[in-house]
Amino acid sequence: MKKGFNYIAITLLSLGVLSCDTAKKETTTDANSTLKETITPAVQQPIKSILTAEEQASMTPDEIISRLKKGNENFVSNNLTQRDHSSQRRLATIGQYPKAIVLSCVDSRVPVEDVFDLGIGDIFVARVAGNIENRDIVGSMEFATAVAGSKVVIVMGHTACGAVKHAIDNTDAASMNMNALSDLLAEIRPSVEATEKNGEVSSKNLAFTNSVINTNAKQTVKDIRKRSPKMAELEANGDIKIVSAVYDMETGKVVFLD
Repeated sequence: MKKGFNYIAITLLSLGVLSCDTAKKETTTDANSTLKETITPAVQQPIKSILTAEEQASMTPDEIISRLKKGNENFVSNNLTQRDHSSQRRLATIGQYPKAIVLSCVDSRVPVEDVFDLGIGDIFVARVAGNIENRDIVGSMEFATAVAGSKVVIVMGHTACGAVKHAIDNTDAASMNMNALSDLLAEIRPSVEATEKNGEVSSKNLAFTNSVINTNAKQTVKDIRKRSPKMAELEANGDIKIVSAVYDMETGKVVFLD
């Protein structure tokens, strides 16, 4: 009888220990779950809206440039804003109120909207090899600013620009039956001549090539002001800003030159 009693007591004691251990595990699991919920960042909801006329009108040129710089920081840190492109696309059919127009090179390695962390309806983008201005480009800029209300014009060159390299190396495109390309390179060559010579005049001279890229972006800004009295007037009145910038292919950073 005594043996049976001892057996029952040991069994009950074991069950009690197991029960406590289970409760302890459950408490630990609950605590870990709570901790995980506390430290897990909230999932960002994709942006569905697009820029409105009121938002466009309320921003100053300096504020827009500041926002573009912040967007570029997001791009560099690989932290692009999540967007609902289907929703934005449908809303954009009603109208567009972009805050800026960017003149970029045609280079496929320069994704302009991503570079500034922007979506549908945020900016106008014009592209031409070597980011030079011509009559059609200037006309497009006049539409963007004087008609559609954009307040910033950015001429954005980029490192390792092929068009600038060929202009530096004086490539004879005409002899290869590419007369239009020959004319385009001729538009860039004044920037080559205007750049201080720091070594060999060759696209292999990286420092000189980068200097020409900077000079070319700045020269395009000057040419835009000359070719468009309307935009020059808007800028003089403080309604818009026309600035130059260069995109660094390796880092993804945009450096504003003005």
